[in-house]
Amino acid sequence: MSELDTLTKEQQEIIEEARRRRTFAIISHPDAGKTTLTEKLLLYGGAIHEAGSIRQRKANRYAASDWMAIEKDRGISVTSSVLRFEKDNIKFNLLDTPGHKDFSEDTLRTLVAADTALMVIDVAKGVEEQTEKLFEVCKMREIPIITFVNKCDRPGLEPLEVISNIENQLGIEPIPASWPLGYGREFQGIYDLIGKELHLQHKEEHGAKKAHTEKYNLEEGLKEAQLSDHEKEKFREEVMLTEDMMKMMDEEAFKNGKATPVFFGSALNNFGLDVFLEYFAELAHPPQPYLDESGNEREIGRGFSGFVFKMQANMNPDHRDCAAFIRITSGKFERGIEVTESNTGKKVKMSTPHTLMGDERNILEEAYPGDVVSLFNPGSFRIGTTIYSDDPVKFDVIPLFTPEHFRKVSTKDPFKRKQLREGLKQLAEEGVVHVFEMPNGVGNELLLGTVGALQFDVVEHRMETEYNTELHISSVSYHAARWLDQNQEIIEKLESSYSTHVTEDMEGTPIVLFDSGYALNQAEEKVGAENLYKFKQG
Repeated sequence: MSELDTLTKEQQEIIEEARRRRTFAIISHPDAGKTTLTEKLLLYGGAIHEAGSIRQRKANRYAASDWMAIEKDRGISVTSSVLRFEKDNIKFNLLDTPGHKDFSEDTLRTLVAADTALMVIDVAKGVEEQTEKLFEVCKMREIPIITFVNKCDRPGLEPLEVISNIENQLGIEPIPASWPLGYGREFQGIYDLIGKELHLQHKEEHGAKKAHTEKYNLEEGLKEAQLSDHEKEKFREEVMLTEDMMKMMDEEAFKNGKATPVFFGSALNNFGLDVFLEYFAELAHPPQPYLDESGNEREIGRGFSGFVFKMQANMNPDHRDCAAFIRITSGKFERGIEVTESNTGKKVKMSTPHTLMGDERNILEEAYPGDVVSLFNPGSFRIGTTIYSDDPVKFDVIPLFTPEHFRKVSTKDPFKRKQLREGLKQLAEEGVVHVFEMPNGVGNELLLGTVGALQFDVVEHRMETEYNTELHISSVSYHAARWLDQNQEIIEKLESSYSTHVTEDMEGTPIVLFDSGYALNQAEEKVGAENLYKFKQG
């Protein structure tokens, strides 16, 4: 008797629908081609019919996932979008994330809502700093990682060098799943190491349409390839070296994020995308059970539940609204369902659920585990809020990441102190910025903390455009910060320490600020480094 036979018909439906979902986030260093790859996945998934390019942004044509004014002005992604497409009866939820390192906190939270990470690497640069930082979160969650080595039509590292770089930099075992034929401008196609087929591709003008591909066995394809005999022989040797590695891959190591299948290609010219997508749905994880705050698995077939991993206000400038993005963890979501907020016990009717494609909204009638639903915030949702229908649960999955940059802020107009606090409170609830009381400060000043310095520009821009409040932002000299528990004894010890300042955020969570590395080291000795958190559960 199978597992499904012991479940109710409704539970069977939920589990079967969940198995059709693939919810994944894209992680990369800036300029590795993540936004371009996102567009091309939508193109190959049938969600859009023609892809733009990064260059076309200059003509005011933007990627489908970028919608905020500051994103369009600067040509970068600063928020996470949720994009949906369906291919071969599999429903994909693509959690597009900011590539810029200064907005990595949004990415770090989004990874909590993903079942798989798609890691994009620039063939010319290998693993870069931001990729390493995001990889650490994937490692912490032990989620599968699939790698796409991009820009193979440009000069870069040799394929074997890329494989070695991934292993050395990340400590993860790279398993070649496809292999590039040719190098840089001589790049002509991809060999599918799983299906044993050579895909020769014709270069299109700009990659807006799907690439035209012809499939051959290895030797037939090499006869057609425009390469020297030396290059062809070198390719044969590399294929012989790598062709059985996927067959021998340790499945548990992959599932736990300790091994990664590696695909090669060019997102801009659509090379290698057909091979990549052919296997991506098979490799990517379907939705997995989440652990509740007691450490127990929330089974996917149980009553509806989900958690807020992102909030975004004023997506439509004509309407002062706030959207909450909810990852469904169990059960079936239906439009109009009444849910309970675990933090307040308040009951809320979900009458306007949406899906999003950029800034376009569509009403959603139903959704299943793995899906992401955008809901209008009733006013009490926060990052990390759990909602459920009739089967109580609470998740504690969104960590607080330690701010690395700080600024002191006040209003240029002294009569707008109320707008200052209200606006910053909203941005803090969205996770854009951490807001603290100034240690020993005056009432009209607040302290802002971010993971990346460019986030202060976003705060300033949004406060002016959405809350009609101009800010005066000035530097402060804090060296580092650590989150604290509500332990009065430890707090009192830190308050009496040299060059150390304790304050709290708008939710009352205490944090300690240090003027120097010496002050941090002294505090670690005084109260124990284990009581000072680089990140902690919110």
